[in-house]
Amino acid sequence: MTNDKKNSASEQLIPDCCNLGVFSRILISVNLITLLALWSRGDEWRVVLQNFLESAALIETICLLSLLILCNLRRFSVRYYMSGWFQRVLCCMLPTAIAALLMIYLRMQDWIMASFPKLNPLFVVVATGLLALAYQQYFELRTRAFSPALGEAKLQALQARIRPHFLFNSLNTALSLIRTEPRRAEMVLEDLSDLFRVLMRDTRDVTSLQDEIRLCEQYLAIEKIRLGERMQVTWDKEKISPQELAEIEIPSLLLQPLLENAVHYGVEPSVQQATVTVEIRRLLDKVEIRIRNPYHAEANMVSGNQMALENIRQRLSLLYDIEAQIQYGVVDAYFEVKLQFPAKR
Repeated sequence: MTNDKKNSASEQLIPDCCNLGVFSRILISVNLITLLALWSRGDEWRVVLQNFLESAALIETICLLSLLILCNLRRFSVRYYMSGWFQRVLCCMLPTAIAALLMIYLRMQDWIMASFPKLNPLFVVVATGLLALAYQQYFELRTRAFSPALGEAKLQALQARIRPHFLFNSLNTALSLIRTEPRRAEMVLEDLSDLFRVLMRDTRDVTSLQDEIRLCEQYLAIEKIRLGERMQVTWDKEKISPQELAEIEIPSLLLQPLLENAVHYGVEPSVQQATVTVEIRRLLDKVEIRIRNPYHAEANMVSGNQMALENIRQRLSLLYDIEAQIQYGVVDAYFEVKLQFPAKR
């Protein structure tokens, strides 16, 4: 029973109203719906605009109060169990209750009712409830629409990210070290075991940025044995503190696929020493990560590289909406990937 509750609690059906993307979508669309509803009455555009500006105070008050309370309720639901139906009812009834209480207060103010003779309190309350229900369903369906990308992440973890050739090469590396350097061979197998243990986890899980870096270092240590001095890795973490690295949470397996691409497409085709640079820094309320590797125009980077980048783009979009972004391209003979996402969810 406890496990069932845990699983249910992990399914968040209350929209993330703290998220800038969700916040702006709701505010903009509610105001557009109101404007279109006023326009449909056939009044002159000046009258429509005046009515819209007069009603904006009421609309924004209901929206902002609802979004603020739902933002905190979502955080509460992360810590404490809430059934799916209770979350849906809460999303519908809370804005409705706010609209009802506001209309009761406004009806007691004679001068306000005199200024809005056509104001129908019942219509406002019912319309608020229906819109709240519609938004909750929209964001729930949007989350479920992204779920194939999340489910596919597990498959890609075994097929695309940690490719069969990497497993084959890693095992061969360990076998070649067993007789001459048994301790080193044991370390390779331990790192490989840790990697696949993480890869089998649900990619919706989050981990600390510090743990993700440690996982990447284990992966790079295995590749270093195989590629030798041809592969050099530079970490730049001077603009972010160790405490921030331990506290900031990111989606599991966010950096490792990008580093594998950097090794596969930037180091392996090179006949000379190639350097992969990873820069991590804190920018106000965001984290920025840049990964650079030598660019080889002759290397076929289209299929595998694009698949990993697109998968990460979808995961970031689902978790952070418009607050996160990924950009990539060729800069000064280097292929560069830049990630930006909020430091706090």
